[in-house]
Amino acid sequence: MSRVFIDCREFPSDIGCSVALCADSESELLEAAVQHAVAVHKHEDSPELRSQLKTMFHNGTPPAETARSA
Repeated sequence: MSRVFIDCREFPSDIGCSVALCADSESELLEAAVQHAVAVHKHEDSPELRSQLKTMFHNGTPPAETARSA
């Protein structure tokens, strides 16, 4: 089974978030990512948010360091 992850460091934010989340399934990762996006980044949970988050998933585990988007 392959891990999947999402990494806030890849996306610009006002707070400079450095959280990376990973899970064994996309559904588990999606739920954690939605909770993070709502609680920390003040997004509204919506089908659009969930769809956008899914496009940001990667296979594997997050690297220790990553280049931030400009």
